Amino acid sequence: MTNTGFNPKTRRSLAELITELPAQVGALVSAELAAFKAEMAGKAKNAGIGVGLFAGAALFLFFAVSVLIATAVIALALVLPLWLSALIVGVLLLVIAVILALIGLNRVKAATKTDPDGLRGSIRHDVDALKGVGEYER
Repeated sequence: MTNTGFNPKTRRSLAELITELPAQVGALVSAELAAFKAEMAGKAKNAGIGVGLFAGAALFLFFAVSVLIATAVIALALVLPLWLSALIVGVLLLVIAVILALIGLNRVKAATKTDPDGLRGSIRHDVDALKGVGEYER
C-alpha cells in the first residue's frame, strides 16, 4: 500500500480552502518571481563576464592588427621607400574604412526606413478598427 499523503482527518471545508486560495496564489507568485530574479541574476553575471572577455579580446585584436599593419609597411619598405610604403598602407586602410562605412550607412538606412505596412501600420490599423474609423473588415 502506498502512502499518498491523504489523511481523512485533515479534511477541510470548501470555505476554508477558498479563503486560503489568495494566500497560496500570492505565495506561488512570490516564489516564481524569486526564482525568475535568481535566474536573471545568474544570466546577467554570465553576460557581464562574457562582455568583459569580448572587450579583452577586442583589445588584443586591436594590437594584433596594429602589428600586422606595421609588418605590411615594413614589408613594402623592402622594395619601396619607407614613406611611400606607409602612404600606400594608410590609403588602403582609408579605402577599407570608407567602404565599410558606406555599407554600414546603407544598412542603417534600410533598418530605419519606415514601412507603412509594417508593425506601426498594423497597430494604427488595429487602433482605428477599435475606434470604428477607417477601413476595416467587419
